[in-house]
Amino acid sequence: MQALKIGIIDLVCKSPSKSLWGKIMHANLASIMPQVIATWCEQEGHTVTMICYTGNEDLIRELPNDVDLVFISSFTQAALLAYAVSNYFRSHGVITVLGGPHARCYPDDATQYFDYVLGFTNRQIIAELLNNCTRQRPIGKKMCAGKQPAILCSIQERWKFIEATLKKAPFLKMVPILGSVGCPYTCPFCIDSTVTYRALDFQTISSDLKFLLTKYKRPWIGWHDPNFGIRFDETMQAIASAAPPKSFHFIAESSLSVLTDDHLKKLKGNGFTALLPGVESWYDLGNKSRSSHITGAEKVKQISDHINNVFHYVPYVQTNFVLGLDSDAGAEPFELTKRFIDNSPSAFPGFSLLTAFGEAAPLNLEYQKAGRVLPFPFHFLNNHLAMNVKPKNYDWVDFYDKVIDLTEYAFSPKAIYRRLMHTRGFNPKWMNVMRAISSEGWGRLKFYRQIRQNLIQDRSFRQYFEGESQQLPEFYKNIIEKDLGGWWKWLPAGALSHNAYAYLQKTS
Repeated sequence: MQALKIGIIDLVCKSPSKSLWGKIMHANLASIMPQVIATWCEQEGHTVTMICYTGNEDLIRELPNDVDLVFISSFTQAALLAYAVSNYFRSHGVITVLGGPHARCYPDDATQYFDYVLGFTNRQIIAELLNNCTRQRPIGKKMCAGKQPAILCSIQERWKFIEATLKKAPFLKMVPILGSVGCPYTCPFCIDSTVTYRALDFQTISSDLKFLLTKYKRPWIGWHDPNFGIRFDETMQAIASAAPPKSFHFIAESSLSVLTDDHLKKLKGNGFTALLPGVESWYDLGNKSRSSHITGAEKVKQISDHINNVFHYVPYVQTNFVLGLDSDAGAEPFELTKRFIDNSPSAFPGFSLLTAFGEAAPLNLEYQKAGRVLPFPFHFLNNHLAMNVKPKNYDWVDFYDKVIDLTEYAFSPKAIYRRLMHTRGFNPKWMNVMRAISSEGWGRLKFYRQIRQNLIQDRSFRQYFEGESQQLPEFYKNIIEKDLGGWWKWLPAGALSHNAYAYLQKTS
């Protein structure tokens, strides 16, 4: 087997960026699988250069000019940048591979722009690709292991790639770790809803944590599990066996059903400083929050009480909501969320617009059967810049009126001040304020107002939202061109559009 020069690019953002938030946080959003694949490639005898793209790097300069193969990992929002980068390297004779969530959600679209598109990937898939690495054009080759790998590289094995990325983070340096893959819940809109839950080796978790204590006095660690703590006692034992209590700072996304008093005491004792539970809806998905038999105002009270109790143990909590679900109708779901914000002023509210990511979830097939999916460019499919599913119970202007009103309420100066006063600790206070006044709070509010104005004043814009026209409004094209900067010229012809009904057509 010929030794290859391999480049691996982890796209944690979708465009060149000089923002303060990006400089502080983007390096902490690095994915695990690109690091694992980089390690596997080296172990197979190849030379690897890896870049975690935070928006500041020059990808052409940082990768070797004689690279043979380039892996790109991308979420859907960064897909157009990934397509442009692939086009550049393919034009120079380089073979390109796409992995990550976008490859799982839109594999048929991606095969137009990459030689290989990877679904679930294990070491055998990587070895097969490296041993038979040839151009696949005009249509790339899809490869998939069928399920998530049961074994990943340890943190020590991939440390050189983690360390290089963390050097880009000026203050907070967060190491990514996985304790499990898949999810036991079946939220129909979620990419992990059909992925079988599997805990990873607990001894490896313990060994990883012990290794990190040789690098940092009290490491910051971000659990990338879709739902942390399902095998709670074994996970806590793995942490406890690695070091004395509070030797680490942990951040995790978990469900409220896991966050019982007994579990919260153990989380506090083991150094958990931030939790991100999903509330999602006041009328649906109650199995994640131990509220499957209650809805509406009763659920708001129960969830508020639960969240306020979590703050007795953990200083930072983000509560996640999905806006525009089919179970929502009228003003009530938005007003209930306002009531929750009043009742739990310490919690940072995270809002997502309902988004159907291609083949990611079974519910997407139902949306496509109903003709409700819109072909918004991938660049805007990040849960807040575009809602690509026509709402079932709202007119578009009415829906944006309510989203704007809720966002104004959540991130008003008064709400920011209340959150600041009710939050303990400098870091949580700073994080809440920065997020509220950045693109996540005030920035989204400005964007939503512009969308509403366009819906009212521009008939062609409204027709696109109604599915009456496939012509992309210039408003969106101009944003993409500005965001991609120098990469715009490398965006392949046709990449701005995609078949929003590919999932339905391939299953019919």
